[in-house]
Amino acid sequence: MDLSEYLEPDTSTLAGATRIRGTRLSVAFLLSLLEAGGSEERLLAEYPQLGEGALRAVFSFARQSLETEQLIPISS
Repeated sequence: MDLSEYLEPDTSTLAGATRIRGTRLSVAFLLSLLEAGGSEERLLAEYPQLGEGALRAVFSFARQSLETEQLIPISS
């Protein structure tokens, strides 16, 4: 998947955060909605400018970011 088709850094409005191309929806914002209990279907319904490809790009970006970063220890 070519992430640049769907994602871009936004240095002008989101302090360089990666966002969905052509929107102000950052990857971090969308992941936080999912973390709070939102579903993919709900995101697509509430943000029709996303599209399934863009949402897949969000997941791919998050996975690739995790693969290249240090793991955060999780204590019980």
